[in-house]
Amino acid sequence: MNIPVVFEDDWLLVVNKPAGLLSVPTPKGELRTLTSILNQDAQERGLKYRLHPCHRLDRQTSGLIVFAKGKSIEKKMAYAFRNRLVHKKYIAFVHGKLANTEGKINLGIEGRHALTQYRVIKQKSNYCVVEVIPVTGRTNQIRIHFKSIQHPLIGEDRFAFRKDFALRFKRLCLEAKELQFRHPVTGKGLKFSIDLAQDLKGFIASHD
Repeated sequence: MNIPVVFEDDWLLVVNKPAGLLSVPTPKGELRTLTSILNQDAQERGLKYRLHPCHRLDRQTSGLIVFAKGKSIEKKMAYAFRNRLVHKKYIAFVHGKLANTEGKINLGIEGRHALTQYRVIKQKSNYCVVEVIPVTGRTNQIRIHFKSIQHPLIGEDRFAFRKDFALRFKRLCLEAKELQFRHPVTGKGLKFSIDLAQDLKGFIASHD
């Protein structure tokens, strides 16, 4: 599988994960994941390091994901993510018309504080394209928060029933579009951004 590389140096690898691919194995023990594909490629090229994911994306979510070359770098990046030193921006397609063009969703998840900021960037007849900033990083936070305000993501099949909505899509309409953080070794400010995935562009083109 061709995994687009967005950035690489001696310590980090940033790639654009395609939708439909797990970041890491689940308890089911899947053998083919983004991590295994990248490590197999590194091994075949005779590289000595092992890649460790610094965070995760859902199987259905596309977009930017950071890997560390070695455990010591992974620990530094894990600290940055845990302490909200990594700024993340997503693009989501949500059902319906949001009452406010921008706002915050402040709703705890599993007893822990969770905060999401959003801004509508395109309003269509029966859905919105939304820029989303998860201030906290709880599991499934964006999916849960938009479901909580009765505007679940298009393609959602875990926190909402697809049959309840006229719009359908083959996968979750969610993409990790932008990452910004300081390099764990050099201290240099890094910012990465990608274009919207082709299938999401196609959805907009066919649902105008």
